[in-house]
Amino acid sequence: MDPEHRALLRAHRLELSGQLLVSESIVPFLYQENVLTLSQVEDIESQPTNRQKTQRLLAVLPSRGPRAFDAFLRSLQDFSWIRDQLQLELQKGPGPGATGESYAWQLPDSVLQKIPSDRELSRLAARLGSEWEWVLMDLGLPVEALFRCRSDHSFSTHGAILAGLVQWKQREGKTATVQRLIQSLKAADVHPSVLQDVLT
Repeated sequence: MDPEHRALLRAHRLELSGQLLVSESIVPFLYQENVLTLSQVEDIESQPTNRQKTQRLLAVLPSRGPRAFDAFLRSLQDFSWIRDQLQLELQKGPGPGATGESYAWQLPDSVLQKIPSDRELSRLAARLGSEWEWVLMDLGLPVEALFRCRSDHSFSTHGAILAGLVQWKQREGKTATVQRLIQSLKAADVHPSVLQDVLT
């Protein structure tokens, strides 16, 4: 998914999760279009409320390839006013400061290239808020693994986040660097300076 499409969905996440009923037509359409897998559909449908189902869908969509956003717009036939609003926002283009200048915090190259320790990941997990699932999805953690992290640590958000970050580090090996973490924090609209305390 293009960065501008991802940013648009993030910017309207609360609004979308309050207005959409994804079970009726949106999720079935995206499954029919091969944007969602069966396990992703089951994961979305297992959420207890409409709001949580929509939030889960919005967490999954950015990782579903270049066709995902257009297919999502086409799935909004019953919510044409929302589709029109999203298309209007796209035509207007990104606002000032959307190019990443706000992420001016710099780290030396030696720190950027290092692999964070489990202790540092634990400290990061303690600082992440509701965006943690977006961060892990951007890091490439599969939805199934994310679901396992949540179910294995249903009483501890910190435990779920840490489990996901440790899995990412184990999966990626030498490419699981601080620089890669910063990219995913930016993608989830988390200011990379949250890492400053973690790494010092």
